[in-house]
Amino acid sequence: MRAKRKGALAAYRDATLFKVLYGWGLRRTEAPKLDVVDFGRNPAAPEFGRYGMLNVRYGKAKHGQPPRRRNVASVMGWAVEAVVDYVDNVRPRFGCAEHPALWVTERGGRIKPAEINARFVAYRDALRLPKALVPHSMRHSYVSHLTEDGVDRRFIQCQVGHEVDSSTAVYTHVSSDFLNTALRRALTPALGNGPAGKEGQ
Repeated sequence: MRAKRKGALAAYRDATLFKVLYGWGLRRTEAPKLDVVDFGRNPAAPEFGRYGMLNVRYGKAKHGQPPRRRNVASVMGWAVEAVVDYVDNVRPRFGCAEHPALWVTERGGRIKPAEINARFVAYRDALRLPKALVPHSMRHSYVSHLTEDGVDRRFIQCQVGHEVDSSTAVYTHVSSDFLNTALRRALTPALGNGPAGKEGQ
């Protein structure tokens, strides 16, 4: 970026944008409409400073209704660090100080959902990753990884803006290691304290 190499700013912006999609479990259509001021403090997580909460103002709308808003708590420190670095050191280099958008283009506009798709596909194919991967895959990963980390199911549901738990369940793709650990966690008290456990002693 110091050498002003063409495309360097856009590549750095894209990398941070993808981290935000994953780090806050956002939809591809929600990210482009984010403004810098949509981040705010969360008294319950002072370690994240003014990036403790993300106000998603344009969530998925129900048919015939306006976009739904939700607040997403920051839970991944590395994602917060990426945003802080981008806002402080990269975004100013686009020369769009007065533009409210978090993700700006070299021409001073706001990045569009179709551009996110196109860039994701370009990076995915260049890295020879499976073609089944799409930007929405990161939202699925967000749900899956929080689940594996033992985060409360209702909290995850609120984070991603699902009205019912069944929608969140569709997003959950946990590893076999997690399933085995969960199985042992469920069996230990049952076998240790229940009738079956006593018979086996």
